[in-house]
Formats: sequence, C-alpha cells, structure tokens
Amino acid sequence: MTDTLDIIEFTPRADQLAYTFGGAAPVQRITPGTALRLWSEDAFGGVLRSVHDLSSEKVDLRFVNAQTGPFYVDGAEPGDALALHFVHMEPARDWAASAAIPFFGGLTSTDRTATLQDPLPDTTWIYHLDRARGMLQFEARHSEFSVDLPLEPMLGTVGLAPAGNEVRSSLVPERFGGNMDSPEMRAGSTCFLGVNVEGALFSIGDGHYRQGEGESCGTAVEGAMTTTLIVDLVKGAAPAWPRLEDDEYLMTVGSSRPLEDAWRVSQVDMVVWLGELFRLDKMDAYQLLSQVSQVPIANVVDPNYSVVTKVPKSLLPTADAFEGLHRDLRERATRIS
Repeated sequence: MTDTLDIIEFTPRADQLAYTFGGAAPVQRITPGTALRLWSEDAFGGVLRSVHDLSSEKVDLRFVNAQTGPFYVDGAEPGDALALHFVHMEPARDWAASAAIPFFGGLTSTDRTATLQDPLPDTTWIYHLDRARGMLQFEARHSEFSVDLPLEPMLGTVGLAPAGNEVRSSLVPERFGGNMDSPEMRAGSTCFLGVNVEGALFSIGDGHYRQGEGESCGTAVEGAMTTTLIVDLVKGAAPAWPRLEDDEYLMTVGSSRPLEDAWRVSQVDMVVWLGELFRLDKMDAYQLLSQVSQVPIANVVDPNYSVVTKVPKSLLPTADAFEGLHRDLRERATRIS
C-alpha cells in the first residue's frame, strides 16, 4: 500500500496577512516535500458582500490582495528553483465578488492613461456558488439577464521575496512572480520560481473562482480560497522568470509594461527553456517557438501586465523539465490524506 502524505494546515489570523512580497517575517518554517493546505482571504478583504457595498466606500487600497505567508523553506538559497505544485483549489465561501473600481481596469481612464473622461461607475457584482453543479451565477445589474458560468478556481498571486531586499506590493507581478493573474495558476499546475533570498519566503493569495484572460475590468470573481499544494526545491536551477508546467503545456510568464515587452519577456524565456531542454541553438529555438507557441494574456490591468507563452508538450519530444519534478509531484499528490 502506498504511504499517504500528511498535510500541514494553516489559516492566518488577520494580523498575519501580508500585503507585500518581501519585508514580512515568515509565518512558518517548512521543509521541501511538505504538503500544505492554506486558507486565503479574497482580494477585497471580504468586505464586498452585497451589490450595495461599493469599493470606494468599503475597500482600503492599502490592504488588498492579502497574502497567506510567507513560508520559509529550509535549504532554499538564491539560485535555486522553488516548485509549488497545486493539488486542489476549493472555494472557501459560497459567494464571491467582482467590481468596477473607479479609474482602474483595462477599459477606463487611469492615472497612467489620463483623459478628461469621468470614471466608470463604481459597481459591485456578487456571484453565488452552486457547489453541487460547480457553477457560478452571473446576474446583470441593469437588466434581468443571468447566466451560469463554470467554476474554474485559480490563484491570482503566487510569489517569492524579491532580490536586493526589495519590498513590492502584492498588486505587482514581476520576475519574482506576484500578481500575475493567470488562469493557468490552477490545480494540476506546477509553478517554478527563482529563489532570491534564503528560505525563498513564498506567499499565495488572491483567489479567483474564475477569470477571463486579461482580467479586463481589473477584478475577477474574487473569493476566499482553500489551496492544497506541495512544496519542493530544485538546487541551482532558478529560472529567470516564472515557469509553469502541467500535463499538457510548458509555460513561461513575462510581466512588464508596455504589453509587448511582457510578451517579449515570456517569449525570450521560452526560447531559453527550449534551448535548455533540447540543446537547441538560440536561433533554432526561436524558429520552433514561432511555429508552436500559444500566447494568452494574463492581465492588462496590474502595475505590470502579464503574458503567458505556452508550448504544447504533445508537439515536442519527451523532456524532463526541472528533473521531471512535475510528473513526480503529480504522483505524490495522489497520496495526500
């Protein structure tokens, strides 16, 4: 009989929530191979509970995207790759909220795209979860229209402490991960991040019950989440930017502004990765990528935008990325008690 893998459960107190990557003391120390079950608060801090709750009145922008963590990983050193394999993501509430926040979002005037237009109306939507059917109900605010949408849980934020003693807002995506807002950050995926400081100091949060690619209005279906994950470490294998692997794809994430630079970052890192895996010259990897890549936009609303480059594994020879750790973690996930 296969041994089960025990889980450490952690639910942060309000005073333990972090709102930055870097600058926060670890909440717990763990060893590589540890399985965790972590509760995380929604991006609004749980204060938008009805359509009458407005972000301008209820949400303190100093305290959004609360992080559960950071966790200190024994043995993690700069230059290593921290692997986070997501086993399960379960909504921790039967409702979630989304909002149009004044001067925030992809289709409104902002402080960086300044116009003389008035802000779009401060509006809140509440989604109710039908667990038995795995569905969320969208209800229009200005008509009787409603439609059921499939539940597709994901995490908006997964990141490590940055290098150089930097402290970055939990709203920011960068090479340390952070607020990437990619629907690819879901159960069944393994995220690989380059360790910048001793212990890695990783945090997760910003649960989304579903989100379209791009997160157009700036907010997903934001909800508290219970996430089960396995933490591991690959010595000396730090990627320059976040990388993801699931059973079907190899993926790289680039975050920058303007949007084409985020695309370039993700494309260059995939060229590098293909070169590493298949011993390809840079120009050959570039040519191959040009014919096989898929490029979903993760977000166009954060301080940096995020773009994902995906390559179908079915089109490539078999390769053991990060020493085949994703496949190993998938097997270990079946042993979680």
